[in-house]
Amino acid sequence: MSDQVAPGSAGAAGLASGGGLAPEAGPAVVIGSPRLEIRDIRKTFEGKRPVEALGGVSMTLAANEFVSLAGTSGCGKSTLLAIVAGLADPTSGDVLVDGRAIDGPGRDRGVVFQTYTLFPWLTARENVAFALRGEKMSAQDRRRVADEHLALVGLTGFADARPRQLSGGMKQRVAIARALCYKPSILLMDEPFGALDAQTRLLMQELLTRVWESHRLTVLFVTHDVEEAVYLSDRVFVMTNRPGRLKDEVRIDLPRPRTIALQEDPEFLELRRRILASIREESLRVEPGMDMAERT
Repeated sequence: MSDQVAPGSAGAAGLASGGGLAPEAGPAVVIGSPRLEIRDIRKTFEGKRPVEALGGVSMTLAANEFVSLAGTSGCGKSTLLAIVAGLADPTSGDVLVDGRAIDGPGRDRGVVFQTYTLFPWLTARENVAFALRGEKMSAQDRRRVADEHLALVGLTGFADARPRQLSGGMKQRVAIARALCYKPSILLMDEPFGALDAQTRLLMQELLTRVWESHRLTVLFVTHDVEEAVYLSDRVFVMTNRPGRLKDEVRIDLPRPRTIALQEDPEFLELRRRILASIREESLRVEPGMDMAERT
């Protein structure tokens, strides 16, 4: 899968020089076989003191590509994801899926949030099958598809369990199975493992990698965890502080399939260092005295 940046653009100049993309340029990354296109998305929250959350974000994701968004808290990552999901309206700009502009939520996009958003009175199977209620399927077929997707995430033995009987990691597996069961072409994930303990988070990262490698769909993933972003992704975009723009693009050319052992590889560590340094630059712009305080 090859990446192209329009020749002569500010983005091309930034990549050619090896530095980050100029925030004010709002670079658009163009890839062959586009599945998801984000075109100059801007978002301002109105009020007594309007807040400009996004200052012009453009990117293109190919079919079957895994892309992560990283950056400081409040940089607009989750706002952008909500706009792509159709759960929030941009102030300006467009989101296209397979060349068609979206105008709200759609079954072409599955969404997984940090909170589990399961119905507590339904079993794991019923929670997954609930997402199929709009399909022209018999109850038997909905049950079959739900069971297939619970098996995909390793929960065959817990189909009849209710959320209160499941661990945090299990609840998130159910949420992933539910998001995949109606076969969206795009999966949007907003800090899906952020509430999990460190060991469970590692297990969920391995699970997601296996599921993605077998299911093959386009993923846009929001995370604060740089190691997670490098481990999972084909590309990682670092966003600037508010208003959020694309600052840097990092390609992750590590071999697949991946295992957690990869996180000790020198190339992995160098990619992690580069992304952390880019995010740190943004942190120091918010707290300019931090760097001096660390030296004393």
